[in-house]
Amino acid sequence: MTDGSGFDGLRVRLRALASGVRFGQFASVGALGAVIDNAVLGALLNAGVGPELAKLAGAEAAIVVMFLVNEHWTFAEEGATGTGAFLRRLLASNLVRAGGVLVATVVFSLVYRSFDASVAVAGFEFWFLVANMTGIGVGLLVNYVAESLFTWRVTNER
Repeated sequence: MTDGSGFDGLRVRLRALASGVRFGQFASVGALGAVIDNAVLGALLNAGVGPELAKLAGAEAAIVVMFLVNEHWTFAEEGATGTGAFLRRLLASNLVRAGGVLVATVVFSLVYRSFDASVAVAGFEFWFLVANMTGIGVGLLVNYVAESLFTWRVTNER
């Protein structure tokens, strides 16, 4: 048994990160988050909100929903119990995902503004979806590692 420090602790945490089950759950929750992110982004773009602000609003809505699902499913066995611990994880989740959101927003903006492309279906423009899904994909691994290590502090293999 290890106390979570030193080389043995690092090895335990890396094995926990490599969990295919946990990563599958995290990616599934991420797919739900992508739907929420894109729905909010599309609605705000259609309402005339600027693309970067719309992207950030969509990302925050997705972060809150994904946190709640991850809290009760993906990482249900991790972390301390109680209101204080829950609020710490909610804050930590928002902070660690800020890096993923920054990456996703930069990639979204670069793809959305740099390429003169159109993806129209039944008269509706969906290029923003291509750009946004590209950014979301780039941020997935960063978010998984950061959430696992800093929000829920995983140590259990599954």
